[in-house]
Amino acid sequence: MTSRTTNLLAATAAVAGIAAATATHSAERIPDNQTVQNVVLVHGAFADGSGWRGVYDELTARGYRVSIVQNPLTSLADDVAATKRILDRQDGPAVLVGHSWGGTVITEAGTHSNVTGLVYVSALSPDAGETTAQQYEGYRTPPEFVIETTADGFGFVSPDRFKIGFANDTMDADAAFMRDSQVPINMSAFATKLEHAAWRSKPSWAVIATDDKAFDQRMLQAMAKRIGAIITEVAASHAVFVTQPKVVADVIDEAARKGSVEAQ
Repeated sequence: MTSRTTNLLAATAAVAGIAAATATHSAERIPDNQTVQNVVLVHGAFADGSGWRGVYDELTARGYRVSIVQNPLTSLADDVAATKRILDRQDGPAVLVGHSWGGTVITEAGTHSNVTGLVYVSALSPDAGETTAQQYEGYRTPPEFVIETTADGFGFVSPDRFKIGFANDTMDADAAFMRDSQVPINMSAFATKLEHAAWRSKPSWAVIATDDKAFDQRMLQAMAKRIGAIITEVAASHAVFVTQPKVVADVIDEAARKGSVEAQ
């Protein structure tokens, strides 16, 4: 074997080793005896569960068992029922995660006995006795985010404003697909008062997308601080659950590991 060939093989092995180390670092597997190994993901309005694919891949690579709720978005009660249906199927404690409107859902559903912690991903977090709509009082939704309401009371994000208002950091083709596959929400759900606020009894984390155009940034910060959440900020659009899966997965992982320590 020539010296040049030996050097080439050594360099190739070194690169492979670095890549393997990086992959291990980014997807460190959880201990077999970790108490909290389940994660339940809840999508928000104008989206469906498929947007969680990147987060799902990150978490399952680390050894988590991940379930994704498909909210019908027909009412708060229906979405909470869909979430509890999945929580009932968990074989142990779980971290419950919600994006946007999904935050309202996990706030109500998160009192479930299987839930050890809550993660709010640019998400709403009303209190018991409050409506989701009340969270907007005193704040101004950025002009980029426009909702069009149908005759039967369901809301869509305006197709012309979808990318700039919902998914400004995605590729044009991805934003177009999300725009054309969006799931409308029954707008009356925002006027429904919550009966429970799980964040009052469960530890909470919040991922705040600093380029989010669906919410006033002051509103996101105020909600997260009110519930006592551990806050992680990341430069991303409202579609942070799609575009920053590792950041979101890291926070979920932290919540699961913390819950496991407290359960011991």
